Amino acid sequence: MMSKFMLPLVAFALLVGMFVVGLNLDPSRIPSPLLQHAAPEFAIPSLHDANVLVGSASYANQVALVNIWATWCPGCRQEHGFLLELAAEGTIPIFGLNWRDDRVEALRWLETLGDPYVASGYDVDGRVGIDWGAYGAPETFLIDSNGIVIHKHIAPLTREIWEHDFVPLIGANKAE
Repeated sequence: MMSKFMLPLVAFALLVGMFVVGLNLDPSRIPSPLLQHAAPEFAIPSLHDANVLVGSASYANQVALVNIWATWCPGCRQEHGFLLELAAEGTIPIFGLNWRDDRVEALRWLETLGDPYVASGYDVDGRVGIDWGAYGAPETFLIDSNGIVIHKHIAPLTREIWEHDFVPLIGANKAE
Protein backbone atom coordinates (compact mmCIF):
# COMPACT_ATOMS: atom_id res chain seq x y z
CA MET A 1 0.00 0.00 0.00
CA MET A 2 2.90 2.37 0.77
CA SER A 3 4.38 1.98 -2.74
CA LYS A 4 1.13 3.27 -4.27
CA PHE A 5 1.73 6.62 -2.55
CA MET A 6 5.49 6.66 -3.07
CA LEU A 7 5.37 6.38 -6.88
CA PRO A 8 4.01 9.94 -7.46
CA LEU A 9 6.45 11.32 -4.89
CA VAL A 10 9.42 9.64 -6.60
CA ALA A 11 8.20 10.82 -10.03
CA PHE A 12 7.86 14.37 -8.71
CA ALA A 13 11.36 14.27 -7.18
CA LEU A 14 12.83 13.09 -10.52
CA LEU A 15 11.00 15.85 -12.37
CA VAL A 16 12.27 18.50 -9.96
CA GLY A 17 15.79 17.11 -10.39
CA MET A 18 15.56 17.40 -14.17
CA PHE A 19 14.35 21.01 -13.89
CA VAL A 20 17.22 21.92 -11.57
CA VAL A 21 19.76 20.41 -13.98
CA GLY A 22 18.07 22.13 -16.94
CA LEU A 23 18.20 25.54 -15.26
CA ASN A 24 21.97 25.26 -14.96
CA LEU A 25 22.54 24.49 -18.65
CA ASP A 26 23.77 27.22 -20.98
CA PRO A 27 21.72 27.14 -24.21
CA SER A 28 24.60 28.68 -26.16
CA ARG A 29 26.71 25.62 -25.34
CA ILE A 30 24.74 23.08 -27.35
CA PRO A 31 27.33 20.52 -28.44
CA SER A 32 28.10 20.38 -32.14
CA PRO A 33 29.17 17.23 -33.97
CA LEU A 34 31.34 19.49 -36.14
CA LEU A 35 33.69 20.50 -33.34
CA GLN A 36 37.21 19.29 -34.05
CA HIS A 37 36.07 18.05 -37.48
CA ALA A 38 36.40 19.50 -40.96
CA ALA A 39 33.93 22.26 -41.72
CA PRO A 40 31.34 21.27 -44.30
CA GLU A 41 32.42 21.96 -47.86
CA PHE A 42 30.03 24.10 -49.84
CA ALA A 43 29.81 26.53 -52.73
CA ILE A 44 26.68 28.66 -53.11
CA PRO A 45 25.86 31.88 -54.93
CA SER A 46 27.08 35.09 -53.37
CA LEU A 47 24.40 37.27 -51.82
CA HIS A 48 25.72 40.22 -53.84
CA ASP A 49 26.22 38.46 -57.18
CA ALA A 50 24.50 35.17 -58.04
CA ASN A 51 27.19 34.48 -60.67
CA VAL A 52 29.95 34.38 -58.04
CA LEU A 53 30.31 31.42 -55.66
CA VAL A 54 31.06 31.74 -51.96
CA GLY A 55 32.02 28.72 -49.95
CA SER A 56 34.60 26.80 -48.03
CA ALA A 57 37.26 27.64 -50.62
CA SER A 58 36.73 31.34 -49.77
CA TYR A 59 38.30 30.96 -46.33
CA ALA A 60 40.71 28.11 -47.05
CA ASN A 61 44.09 28.21 -45.31
CA GLN A 62 43.17 30.96 -42.87
CA VAL A 63 41.60 31.31 -39.45
CA ALA A 64 38.11 32.69 -40.12
CA LEU A 65 34.59 33.14 -38.78
CA VAL A 66 31.49 31.81 -40.49
CA ASN A 67 28.42 33.65 -39.25
CA ILE A 68 24.93 32.38 -40.04
CA TRP A 69 22.51 35.31 -40.20
CA ALA A 70 19.17 36.47 -41.57
CA THR A 71 17.09 39.65 -41.66
CA TRP A 72 14.20 37.92 -39.85
CA CYS A 73 16.47 37.16 -36.88
CA PRO A 74 16.28 39.62 -33.94
CA GLY A 75 19.54 38.25 -32.49
CA CYS A 76 21.31 38.93 -35.77
CA ARG A 77 20.35 42.59 -35.55
CA GLN A 78 21.53 42.60 -31.93
CA GLU A 79 25.01 41.30 -32.83
CA HIS A 80 25.41 43.24 -36.08
CA GLY A 81 27.06 46.28 -34.50
CA PHE A 82 29.68 44.12 -32.85
CA LEU A 83 30.38 42.28 -36.13
CA LEU A 84 30.98 45.67 -37.77
CA GLU A 85 33.44 46.59 -34.98
CA LEU A 86 35.18 43.24 -35.35
CA ALA A 87 35.46 43.63 -39.13
CA ALA A 88 36.90 47.14 -38.69
CA GLU A 89 39.55 45.78 -36.33
CA GLY A 90 40.74 43.41 -39.08
CA THR A 91 41.62 40.65 -36.61
CA ILE A 92 39.86 37.91 -38.52
CA PRO A 93 37.88 37.66 -41.76
CA ILE A 94 34.13 37.14 -41.29
CA PHE A 95 32.21 35.15 -43.88
CA GLY A 96 28.44 35.33 -43.83
CA LEU A 97 25.90 32.67 -44.60
CA ASN A 98 22.58 34.40 -45.26
CA TRP A 99 20.15 31.68 -44.24
CA ARG A 100 16.59 31.15 -45.50
CA ASP A 101 16.17 34.79 -46.29
CA ASP A 102 14.95 37.13 -49.01
CA ARG A 103 17.84 38.37 -51.17
CA VAL A 104 16.43 41.90 -51.61
CA GLU A 105 15.79 42.29 -47.86
CA ALA A 106 19.27 40.94 -47.02
CA LEU A 107 20.97 43.34 -49.43
CA ARG A 108 18.92 46.25 -48.06
CA TRP A 109 19.93 45.20 -44.51
CA LEU A 110 23.64 45.28 -45.37
CA GLU A 111 23.32 48.55 -47.26
CA THR A 112 21.48 50.19 -44.36
CA LEU A 113 23.33 48.70 -41.37
CA GLY A 114 26.75 48.07 -42.91
CA ASP A 115 28.43 44.94 -44.23
CA PRO A 116 30.94 43.23 -41.90
CA TYR A 117 31.43 40.25 -44.24
CA VAL A 118 34.32 39.56 -46.58
CA ALA A 119 31.69 37.63 -48.55
CA SER A 120 28.20 36.34 -47.87
CA GLY A 121 26.73 33.21 -49.40
CA TYR A 122 23.00 33.11 -50.13
CA ASP A 123 21.52 29.91 -48.67
CA VAL A 124 17.93 30.42 -49.81
CA ASP A 125 16.70 26.88 -49.07
CA GLY A 126 18.72 26.41 -45.86
CA ARG A 127 20.57 23.35 -47.15
CA VAL A 128 24.05 24.64 -46.27
CA GLY A 129 22.93 25.83 -42.83
CA ILE A 130 21.57 22.36 -42.14
CA ASP A 131 24.93 20.85 -43.18
CA TRP A 132 26.52 23.14 -40.59
CA GLY A 133 24.09 21.83 -37.99
CA ALA A 134 22.44 25.23 -37.55
CA TYR A 135 19.58 25.32 -35.06
CA GLY A 136 18.73 28.87 -35.96
CA ALA A 137 20.39 32.21 -36.35
CA PRO A 138 22.67 33.71 -35.34
CA GLU A 139 25.31 31.03 -35.07
CA THR A 140 29.02 31.68 -35.40
CA PHE A 141 31.73 29.13 -36.15
CA LEU A 142 35.47 29.59 -35.71
CA ILE A 143 37.45 27.73 -38.37
CA ASP A 144 41.18 27.12 -38.09
CA SER A 145 43.61 27.39 -41.00
CA ASN A 146 43.23 23.65 -41.68
CA GLY A 147 39.47 24.00 -42.15
CA ILE A 148 38.62 22.47 -38.76
CA VAL A 149 35.72 23.83 -36.70
CA ILE A 150 37.27 24.74 -33.36
CA HIS A 151 34.37 26.63 -31.78
CA LYS A 152 30.65 27.16 -32.23
CA HIS A 153 28.61 29.90 -30.61
CA ILE A 154 24.81 30.00 -30.68
CA ALA A 155 23.22 33.39 -29.88
CA PRO A 156 24.32 36.95 -30.58
CA LEU A 157 28.06 37.50 -30.39
CA THR A 158 29.23 40.18 -27.96
CA ARG A 159 32.59 41.66 -27.02
CA GLU A 160 32.60 39.71 -23.75
CA ILE A 161 31.93 36.38 -25.47
CA TRP A 162 34.46 37.23 -28.15
CA GLU A 163 37.22 38.00 -25.63
CA HIS A 164 36.44 35.01 -23.43
CA ASP A 165 35.69 32.24 -25.95
CA PHE A 166 37.21 33.21 -29.30
CA VAL A 167 40.36 35.28 -28.72
CA PRO A 168 42.28 32.54 -26.83
CA LEU A 169 41.50 30.01 -29.57
CA ILE A 170 42.51 32.42 -32.33
CA GLY A 171 45.78 33.21 -30.57
CA ALA A 172 46.57 29.53 -30.11
CA ASN A 173 45.82 28.76 -33.76
CA LYS A 174 47.76 31.69 -35.19
CA ALA A 175 50.75 30.68 -33.05
CA GLU A 176 50.86 27.18 -34.58
